[in-house]
Amino acid sequence: MQAKSSHTLADQGITTRAEQHWNLGTAPLVEAALANGEGILAKDGPLVVATGKHTGRSAKDKFIVKDAETENTVWWGSTNVPMTPEHFAALKEDFFKALGDKDKLYIADLFGGSQPEYRVRVRVINEFAWHNQFIRTLLVRPKAEELADFAPEYTIIDLPTFQADPARHGCRTETVVAVNFTEKLILIGGTRYAGEMKKSVFGILNYLLPVKGVMPMHCSANIGPNGDTAVFFGLSGTGKTTLSADASRTLIGDDEHGWSDTAVFNFEGGCYAKMINLSPEAEPEIFATSKRFGTVLENVVIDPVTRELDFNDNSLAENSRGSYPIDFIPNASKDNLGPVPKNIIFLTADAYGVLPPISRLTPDQAMYHFLSGYTARVAGTEIGVTEPTATFSTCFGAPFMPRHPSVYGNLLKERIAKGGVTCWLVNTGWTGGKHGVGSRMPIKVTRALLNAALDGSLNNVAFRTDPNFGFEVPVAVSGVDSKILDPRQTWANAEEYDETAIKLVKQFVDNFAQFEEHVDASVRGAALTAA
Repeated sequence: MQAKSSHTLADQGITTRAEQHWNLGTAPLVEAALANGEGILAKDGPLVVATGKHTGRSAKDKFIVKDAETENTVWWGSTNVPMTPEHFAALKEDFFKALGDKDKLYIADLFGGSQPEYRVRVRVINEFAWHNQFIRTLLVRPKAEELADFAPEYTIIDLPTFQADPARHGCRTETVVAVNFTEKLILIGGTRYAGEMKKSVFGILNYLLPVKGVMPMHCSANIGPNGDTAVFFGLSGTGKTTLSADASRTLIGDDEHGWSDTAVFNFEGGCYAKMINLSPEAEPEIFATSKRFGTVLENVVIDPVTRELDFNDNSLAENSRGSYPIDFIPNASKDNLGPVPKNIIFLTADAYGVLPPISRLTPDQAMYHFLSGYTARVAGTEIGVTEPTATFSTCFGAPFMPRHPSVYGNLLKERIAKGGVTCWLVNTGWTGGKHGVGSRMPIKVTRALLNAALDGSLNNVAFRTDPNFGFEVPVAVSGVDSKILDPRQTWANAEEYDETAIKLVKQFVDNFAQFEEHVDASVRGAALTAA
């Protein structure tokens, strides 16, 4: 049975002949996707779909409308690219016309944010049933009584078959993601990659929440048995989802959160995990979701006869993904929130093999590394990236941060100081040499070091000061080979390590120059330590 809001599409100026399907559940949406030929069922029940040429975000095709609302509030540049109100008006006109011609539309009314006082009401309009299933899985699902009079604050229209016209719409290609904060409308066209929708909601909250004193974070989060919350910052491919899905800790969420005065709360109601090379041994909780009805698998190779899945086959995409409700993880939080954090972990996949597997940071160093946002861009997370390359993505999520990075950095520093939070930098990237020479950091080593950090025992070991970055590095940790704690010792040629480290430090210093005038002297001091 459909739960249609009294606030209709017509109330939003949308006229369409389409058959409208409102707030459907998992089973009818999967049935519709199968009937529409959008995907097939795998042996154990998940829906398997292919997204075509777009297997990751189209970062260069995203625009924000520059008007009186955003002119002085958005950090304009290569990440936040402006679109004129006139171009957006033409795009909106053509989107609404395209909606009018559709045979079927799927509408979901959802919340972005699990803490009621900080959530935003979002309506998502899809032409694909599986996209609607994806977004209702990824966002927070309202209770039945909340749907009857649901009045959307923001609306996302996602039409993969829409082809944008660069000349008419002021975009770059036939693919477009256009955000209008004044009209509270987001238009997504020309891509079947579902992740554009969830990141659009993330962008909304990243714009709205800092004004309310809430820290929005591109992170995963979980709670230990003693009620201690840990937050894991990191870009796609650094291990946020994997490392937060720990059977010994309660999962708050895997990707997007807010940090208020009283809680760390999930922006979402589901998880979006990388599936490439997924195994029951390394990631048992996530692997189990790939055998559940209700999970949607994107670009996972499937045998058309046996319907068996092959997670090791990357012929469709390196960035194969699975979306599933958060309660598919057995130890997930029922409320999607937890106490304010005791530990913060910055995850980085260091392609140079220079950074230690774990380091302890001062609050100033934490802000320095947060603003730097160093990692390796892992293959497949964006179009055109075929192998890991060093990159700096401020706040560990620059593509999703509309405001100036210092807004988020200062909020983080304030909250770290207020809560006496311990901060760690964890390298999930390479050891024994740079990418192509060394090997990926063993996940068992990362988990052992994280467990020691989170249970407090790591604070009691001896530390050395790293000569390149000035942070503290443990000398010996029970159950971990001490050699791996000092990356220089893992390289076959120590002099080559030194040369590579100098190059990486210079990249840090050069990148941080853009932030120096926006931070206080103590953070600049942390930057000088790194130099």
